[in-house]
Amino acid sequence: MTLMAAAYTIALRYTRTSDKELYFSTTAVCITEVIKLLLSVGILAKETGSLGRFEASLREHVLGSPKELMKLSVPSLVYAVQNNMAFLALSNLDAAVYQVTYQLKIPCTALCTVLMLNRTLSKLQWISVFMLCGGVTLVQWKPAQATKVVVEQNPLLGFGAIAIAVLCSGFAGVYFEKVLKSSDTSLWVRNIQMYLSGIIVTLVGVYLSDGAEIKEKGFFYGYTYYVWFVIFLASVGGLYTSVVVKYTDNIMKGFSAAAAIVLSTIASVMLFGLQITLTFALGTLLVCVSIYLYGLPRQDTTSIQQGETASKERVIGV
Repeated sequence: MTLMAAAYTIALRYTRTSDKELYFSTTAVCITEVIKLLLSVGILAKETGSLGRFEASLREHVLGSPKELMKLSVPSLVYAVQNNMAFLALSNLDAAVYQVTYQLKIPCTALCTVLMLNRTLSKLQWISVFMLCGGVTLVQWKPAQATKVVVEQNPLLGFGAIAIAVLCSGFAGVYFEKVLKSSDTSLWVRNIQMYLSGIIVTLVGVYLSDGAEIKEKGFFYGYTYYVWFVIFLASVGGLYTSVVVKYTDNIMKGFSAAAAIVLSTIASVMLFGLQITLTFALGTLLVCVSIYLYGLPRQDTTSIQQGETASKERVIGV
């Protein structure tokens, strides 16, 4: 997941800053939803084991459950906004700056987890959250600048897009986790429900945002092998993320972020001539340390208390 996240960030950054004709990001997001739907259908067919059970599962949970489709349309809409904001952010920020700043999704996810799932966080986890915010502040204080790739950028717009993407990521991830774990419905059925809604939502976005230009230039205008590679990484990454959420939780998704930051930074230096400043390096270090601390297991205070109780009983017995 770490390598995939780093590769996705670098590839997406390249496709948004290269000299080739710029493609429509809204169509890329829509195609990603289609591919994720097809992959989920294929996995569900293999999971059910027979054509009859596969058709029965689709009739019961998809065609015969309009309420469930409406329920999953909420994260579909939010994820569509998030993905489009990611394209906008990487069009106006360097890949390493984007990768570090985007880690604000961790405290946002933590807050949504506490509010929506009634969970609690340890003191060390909250400390790591504030450390993360400090690291991101240092990154933005004096952003690194690229020297090899010269493109017109608007950092303020880029950071604004990241802020929206962060909020969308936290809410949609926790919402999907709540829906996923509130019933025994198959993960792939839930994915199909969400991606069906996602296709409709993204098609509306394509029409409203770029409809006139797409009608003139074509749906796949500006597409290259690199663009298709980005779409492939986004599709597989989306499915992998849903598996992580199913068997762990949204906070666990942040464990691979530190390594992805390092890989993205190294690749940015090599590909885009990124100049790393002292404040940027310090901020990146704080982000990596905070992510590590956030993922540390909690201390099992119950076992300690039981041990202490047994010791006291032995003393009394003596």
